[in-house]
Amino acid sequence: MENNQNLNPWGCTSSKEIYENPWINVVEDQVIRPNKTEGIYGKVHFKNKAIGIIPLDGELNTWLVGQFRYMLNEYSWEIPTGGVPLDEDTLDGAKRELREETGLIANKWTKLLKIHTSNSVTDEYGYIYTAEDLTQGEMDWDETEDLKIIKIPLEQAIEMVMDGRITDSLSIAGILKIGRILNLK
Repeated sequence: MENNQNLNPWGCTSSKEIYENPWINVVEDQVIRPNKTEGIYGKVHFKNKAIGIIPLDGELNTWLVGQFRYMLNEYSWEIPTGGVPLDEDTLDGAKRELREETGLIANKWTKLLKIHTSNSVTDEYGYIYTAEDLTQGEMDWDETEDLKIIKIPLEQAIEMVMDGRITDSLSIAGILKIGRILNLK
């Protein structure tokens, strides 16, 4: 395999911010494409990193969060997730999000993976951790959250990915990776 990973075939001649809110900004770049023709490229810049957590108890149960997703206009089952400001440590954000959404506090944390959520239009990074040695505490939901929390065997979560009941990209990547690591079906 040839190593051209660091050779950027794109050029940018100018950038213009089109829209901004507290979570994102949208930029339109005037570009020179890899084939040397002029064009435009729109980029959604996220002001947070995406974070996902797979809590695991000693019997390989995990917790899923159910909520209605406004952007999709449908209900979604997911691992506990949230946003972490760009200047905050991802592990600190993961600990906060797990406690806020599920009330769980973990004594053992492992970074499972880094993921690009939609790299053709965004620069968003996602980070997924496993959380183990769990203690139940109090939940502290955001004003935008109306959540249902379920505890299920990790194997059932894998089945939910495989049959399409879980469609969230962070959840799919994290659940399948930990399933592979633990050699689950």
